[in-house]
Amino acid sequence: MSKTDQQLQSSTPNSLKKHTDIKGIISPFIVLFSMLILWWFVCTFNIFPSYALPSPEDVLKSFKEEIVAGRLVNDIIASLWRVVIGFFLSAGLAIPVGLWLGQHAASRRAFLPMLNFFRFLSPLAWIPFAILWFHIGDKPAIFLIFMAAFFPLVLAVMSAVATIPTIYFRVAHDYNYKGFALITKVTFPAVLPQIITALRVIYGIAWVVIVAAEMVGCQDGLGYGIWEARNGLRLDSAVCYMIVIGLIGMGIDRILIQFTKLPNVRWGYER
Repeated sequence: MSKTDQQLQSSTPNSLKKHTDIKGIISPFIVLFSMLILWWFVCTFNIFPSYALPSPEDVLKSFKEEIVAGRLVNDIIASLWRVVIGFFLSAGLAIPVGLWLGQHAASRRAFLPMLNFFRFLSPLAWIPFAILWFHIGDKPAIFLIFMAAFFPLVLAVMSAVATIPTIYFRVAHDYNYKGFALITKVTFPAVLPQIITALRVIYGIAWVVIVAAEMVGCQDGLGYGIWEARNGLRLDSAVCYMIVIGLIGMGIDRILIQFTKLPNVRWGYER
């Protein structure tokens, strides 16, 4: 094989990787642009009446109006605050509980029916109790997020612990790891990749629940903004808030994905 052929062969994988990276960046913009064109087409030719589907121009005007008035920024801060508090409360309690239940078979069997019962119970069913117990404001919304996130996360962590290879615990026994040391040095690192994946799913649930919770239990927030726009027949403003909700959700999900790239976590995805 000539030197030129060797150089060409060695450069081919890099060229393919670069082409794939460029394609991965461009393709989402192509899809987004196509959706905008379709949206504009539907509105321009009145396939749906303007009161049922606002045009992109009307939504842009609504964005400007909400930002200038300061309502959008205040609602974003209010919703983020509630989601963060509810998310961290549920994660801070659910992860230790899931780790403990995962290592105690008798307790796992005892609590599993109750955990499944509450997992399948819609968090929106708690809205009347949340309002009666915590009245109007941040507390009922945080409570609903907690109820939506806690039980699925406990089950996810518990299931992850149950899949840990027994050889890990045999080695831990040889090193005389017990109790808290066993959880922090063996169990938790072994299930950390699955926990991060579960947190991404749970965060998505929390972000969905906050919209419904703010519609009935708050006087500000992104969900309240959609409810207020609906009552005022301002669907352009409602679409504006919907776009913001989706963009913030995607942004925070990208932040959570970065944790999967840490060296001490990445091995769990590749093993």
